[in-house]
Amino acid sequence: MLFLLFQIGEDRYALEARQVLEVLPLVRLKRIPRAPSSVAGMFDYHGTSMPLIDLTELALGKPSPAKMSTRIILTNYVLESGKKHLIGLLAEQVMETIERPESDFLDSGVAATDSPYLGSVAVENGRIIQRIEVSRLLPQSLREQLFCTRVESV
Repeated sequence: MLFLLFQIGEDRYALEARQVLEVLPLVRLKRIPRAPSSVAGMFDYHGTSMPLIDLTELALGKPSPAKMSTRIILTNYVLESGKKHLIGLLAEQVMETIERPESDFLDSGVAATDSPYLGSVAVENGRIIQRIEVSRLLPQSLREQLFCTRVESV
């Protein structure tokens, strides 16, 4: 399997390359007043506004630095209903891929209940790489805000 590597703070993470639609340079963002802190804002993608989730803010509570290696990873967020929504993930040091068999990624042994998006881990050159599970990235309240999934009762 092919994985896109990136950093959150000092740690390395991976996303399955088949989940990556495109890697974009950091573009001009439209901030959303009073949005949850992990929502960096919106950006224009071929005439459509896309929500941008800052992975560093989500995980560590501080924004990703605006560096040349900070990129937007365009992916689909698939709801329980099967409906897909394009979203951008802001990540640091998005510069390389690795090819590893699925069997190299093992259970981390830590139940991170406040971070359900953290998946299995592998070791590459003495460093631990942890997978990010896009399907578990957003809490229900944020999915409702971003994708208007709440059904109003009559």
